Amino acid sequence: MSTSPAAIILAAGKSTRMKSELPKVLHKVCGKPMIEHVLDAVRQTGVTKIVVVVGHKAEQVSGALDHHDDVEFALQAEQKGTGHAVMMAEVALRDHTGPVLVLAGDTPLLKGGSLKGLLDEQQKNEAACVVGTAVTANNAGLGRIVRDDSGKFLRIVEHKDASSEELKIEEINTGCFAFDGPELFNALKELRPENQQAEYYLTDCAEILLKQGKTVLAANRLDIQEAMGVNTQDQLSEVEGVMKQRKAG
Repeated sequence: MSTSPAAIILAAGKSTRMKSELPKVLHKVCGKPMIEHVLDAVRQTGVTKIVVVVGHKAEQVSGALDHHDDVEFALQAEQKGTGHAVMMAEVALRDHTGPVLVLAGDTPLLKGGSLKGLLDEQQKNEAACVVGTAVTANNAGLGRIVRDDSGKFLRIVEHKDASSEELKIEEINTGCFAFDGPELFNALKELRPENQQAEYYLTDCAEILLKQGKTVLAANRLDIQEAMGVNTQDQLSEVEGVMKQRKAG
């Protein structure tokens, strides 16, 4: 049994908007594949085991990363959503009883300190799930964090499902989570693909755990740049610009 932190990095998606034959997570930012930047941030948290979920061009992605001793691979043969992708990592983490970070492989601006903050929140509060959030007025298209009047987390609402009041919320879901490992895989068993895409959404796990009476928190531990995912060549250029500024400053 392992109680030290583990991480699941989602790298299975096919990104047609990149207009490239190269798998998205292997596009370079400041000279190295963007997923390598995510691995760097994860290692700064004390994580000892990393599971990368591969799918589209799986052999190419795993071949680019298989020199890392701390990385294992799980295959998502069919892309059925983020929750389904995380399900594929369960076998690799079957003996894991500690916390689990779940991150996207296309977010190269993540900082180790921010991810460590999520793990600290999870441990300190014995939380089943901590949703990493950021605050931005530029929130179009992003999932909103809905809280009650006392500030307690209620749910994540996707932009397309949000009411006019919810659309004004500036605290957004970054797609970074810290879970209690066993609680994560129990919640995944309750997921249902009852949405427009007929996919299994990882974000639904937070609400499932909350309804089970478990502790679920939303922690504003990230800045909006860290949440920047890369889906187009323009976004790739933008992320590269931010990283260069960081290194210069």
